[in-house]
Amino acid sequence: MGSESHQLHILFFPFLAPGHMIPMIDMAKLFAIRGCKSTLVATPHDEPTFLKSIARPKDSGFDIDVVTVMLPLKEVGLPEDCDNLNKVTAPEMRKQFMRAVMMLDQQLEQLMEKLAPDCLISDIFLPWTTEIAAKCGIPRLVFHGTSAFSLAGMECVRLYEPQKKVSCESEPFVVPNFPGEITMSRMQLPDFFREETEFTKFYNEAKESEKRSFGVVLNSFYELEPAYADHYRTFLGRRSWFVGPLSLCNKENEDQAHRGNQASIDQHEC
Repeated sequence: MGSESHQLHILFFPFLAPGHMIPMIDMAKLFAIRGCKSTLVATPHDEPTFLKSIARPKDSGFDIDVVTVMLPLKEVGLPEDCDNLNKVTAPEMRKQFMRAVMMLDQQLEQLMEKLAPDCLISDIFLPWTTEIAAKCGIPRLVFHGTSAFSLAGMECVRLYEPQKKVSCESEPFVVPNFPGEITMSRMQLPDFFREETEFTKFYNEAKESEKRSFGVVLNSFYELEPAYADHYRTFLGRRSWFVGPLSLCNKENEDQAHRGNQASIDQHEC
């Protein structure tokens, strides 16, 4: 008797913020439509939004579902309803929120032992998931919701620090070892590139974790930016897959209306 082929099971773990969750949900739907088993990780508060977003492919028979984890909000001193970054209202709360997210490690490990996925795709801002995936014997892919141009450009600035070689905020510099002679000034960079902050340390740790992961998945497509896709893969040495634009998996108006938070106008008026 011939054995049935194994269905690839992917666990998707987005960072808990709308701009990170929406494309991750789209990617889980896309993989499910292509025949994979997709499981999304959400908090109880966000679970209804996730379920509504995946309702159409799930009702059509595709293998996609949601599991939940509980943020330890009380332990870090946050209100019980502060389980998404869009509810953070102060810089100190942001630090507490990030600590709570990092404390999800044991819950994630237990989920992975129970579900036995073949692969973990998690957000760049969840660097600790690389070690958990390795412990469970599966690859971790890092998800970026941006382009190769942006990623490779930021990485060249991070590695070569041209912003430290100019005399003022407005003095231009050329991004080194980067195609196209792209010119910037220090004032155009994120704060954590302009000066050392706590987030600078976290970002560097996330990039080091990315290097130890199996590779990177981007919400872009190769034909849009071939020079920068090749640069990211070859010069920077990142194994990468371009799977975007992920939003195109939503063919119907109803699917588009269910992405993210409640719309400010009626979906049928669009």
